[in-house]
Amino acid sequence: MSIFPTTILLPTDGSEEAQLAATTAADLAEKTNSELQVVTVGPDFPLYELIEHPADFEDVVRENRREAKETLEQQAKMIEESGGSVSETHLREGRADEEIGAGLIVMGSRGHGRLRRALLGGVSEAVVRHAHCPVTIVRE
Repeated sequence: MSIFPTTILLPTDGSEEAQLAATTAADLAEKTNSELQVVTVGPDFPLYELIEHPADFEDVVRENRREAKETLEQQAKMIEESGGSVSETHLREGRADEEIGAGLIVMGSRGHGRLRRALLGGVSEAVVRHAHCPVTIVRE
């Protein structure tokens, strides 16, 4: 029996910090014989942008989905090109849910200062607070 998770979840937004987390997650998955799954969370519906142009709503939503899917595919491709293995990818909108069943989340952090984090909040901080499993935050 191993103490390591069977599924590692890598949330990504395509940033440099996410790239570093991807390398870490792929390495961990390989060394612990765990499955690596990648998720991108697209933006919520941009209602504030569409007050004056409600007819554009579906076009904006479609473009947001396309961009999120492209980010997800690029991340999975880069992991596989560097020798890692991605077992599954997920595209979510708004919030990623727990149905993936990950035993560990590995994610990057931009490392904003205390003031900015207090005013804007941090994604990695929110994940740590609300995650249903252990979370590893990777910083440069």
